[in-house]
Amino acid sequence: MAFDVETVRKDFPILSREVHGVPLVYLDSANSAQKPQVVIDAEADLYANHYANVARAVHTLGSEVTHAYEGARDKVAAFLNAPSRDEIIFTRNITEALNLLAYSLSNASTTIGADRFRIGPGDEIVVTEMEHHSNIVPWQLLAQRTGATFRWIPIDDEGRLVESAIDEVINERTKVVSFVYQSNALGTINPVRRIVERARAVGAISIVDAAQAAPHLPLDVQDLGADFVAFTGHKLYGPTGVGVLWGRYDLLAQLPPFLGGGEMIETVDMSGSTFAAPPHRFEAGTPMIAQAVALGTAVDYVTAIGMHEIREHEKALTAYALDGLQSIDGLRIIGPATPVDRGATISFTLPGIHPHDVAQLLDEEGIAVRAGHHCARPVCVRYGIPATTRASFGVYTTTDEIDALVRGVDKVKEMFTR
Repeated sequence: MAFDVETVRKDFPILSREVHGVPLVYLDSANSAQKPQVVIDAEADLYANHYANVARAVHTLGSEVTHAYEGARDKVAAFLNAPSRDEIIFTRNITEALNLLAYSLSNASTTIGADRFRIGPGDEIVVTEMEHHSNIVPWQLLAQRTGATFRWIPIDDEGRLVESAIDEVINERTKVVSFVYQSNALGTINPVRRIVERARAVGAISIVDAAQAAPHLPLDVQDLGADFVAFTGHKLYGPTGVGVLWGRYDLLAQLPPFLGGGEMIETVDMSGSTFAAPPHRFEAGTPMIAQAVALGTAVDYVTAIGMHEIREHEKALTAYALDGLQSIDGLRIIGPATPVDRGATISFTLPGIHPHDVAQLLDEEGIAVRAGHHCARPVCVRYGIPATTRASFGVYTTTDEIDALVRGVDKVKEMFTR
């Protein structure tokens, strides 16, 4: 079926509301995407009709909820083209997924049989200059705990990685390379396979932050070739409070746990404990049951539309928006100025106008955008700016909404230049 954005929009109840007496124009999907009614219903139905704890009871409700929870794991595995459902770990969000890896790697320093993961003085941990804070801070902390060196691949004036630096920064001392697939601040789509291949060549573990990629691009972990891939549910039209970490099973089986408690154990004695096999080793305690089930519904939803269709829709929107915004005199795009290898997130500045003022005035027109450094402050430092205004699109965004954005930004500019 041909992609029909107006049909899609009917699935999202919030898009029918007004803000300040005008129709809502929601252009903040990179921050958090809106939810289709089927996702809202899935979470409500579980609480209303099937709720119990998972993997702990043999009664009917316990069996139903366990089946639904593990069924969501199957759906996510298929969405990612993962070789095994046992490679899918549910977390609270991608921040927890990345911290899980960083702390598990730290714990490996005292774990028998985890030699590959040991990190210490002389070793290096590599990220990029365009990372979200969630993919910077955990690795800085790991470097501090282990004595390793923290390094990064720089970005150029166009918002892309400096190609020549990839082979220099990722070298024989590198143990971990963790990088973003699509930048939340710049919209840049990075050359994942190129970086993964370089990491593999030097024996480093590769980790892909796919928080901004999962809602917008077909995501095939076997094709990407990385060791770990993570994303978060609320950006994929799912609920808050749930994320996903995928990892190669042989690596997960060697990693020590992140948290200790119920469900992640094999046996417990007062003299010591042994741990369950993945994925349950990394899912201590009662999980985010309803949220995981609703995430499975969100995966069903985007799969039914088609990730290739979503990508093509958003590529056209991005090109249209770049043309429209760059027609405004003085507006500066922070990030790639062309639609090549970039996603549906556009950050910009206006001379002499603070991004927060732009966002506030756009809100008065019913247009929701984000202003700030978008948890990617090093990007703003790199370009010598305090913040940006960011418009980000989703499966429900229309060209009419982009026209409203362009008119709104132009109106803001006129207000400040009278």
